[in-house]
Amino acid sequence: MWEEILKAIPVYFSCMLKFILGPIGGYAAGLNLVTTILTTVFGMMTVVFLFTFFGDWLKANVLSRFRRKNKASDERRNNRFASIWKKYGLAGVAALTPIILTPIGGTLLAVSSGSPKDKIIFFMFISAAVWSVLFSMAIYFFGNEVLPDFIR
Repeated sequence: MWEEILKAIPVYFSCMLKFILGPIGGYAAGLNLVTTILTTVFGMMTVVFLFTFFGDWLKANVLSRFRRKNKASDERRNNRFASIWKKYGLAGVAALTPIILTPIGGTLLAVSSGSPKDKIIFFMFISAAVWSVLFSMAIYFFGNEVLPDFIR
């Protein structure tokens, strides 16, 4: 049991940055399929909770130190986020977060839109659960044929 938990810790932290690293890392570490699915969901949801509830504090105290001075690139980036939001809404952003956006980027986009926190958490959890099951099952069942030798 402790061995499984120790193997799951790096998978958990990698899911906080990029979702697909969870199923690949779980497969490479030799974790059980269910452990990989749960670890991947918990990794993404940790970021979702942190940025949903502490996003304003992080923006004011941490990110303001790294803020760029270039207003033109900020406007282009804001227009890109606004177009994604207008086109897909909260459910679409949550569905795209594990695939295209990172857990951090998707959550920041959802929070910046002013959506209710409970809806953000609900949609992100559904998305994380569904994509975690799909990605993990695909990697576990087809991993030997698709993944490079160094990951196996």
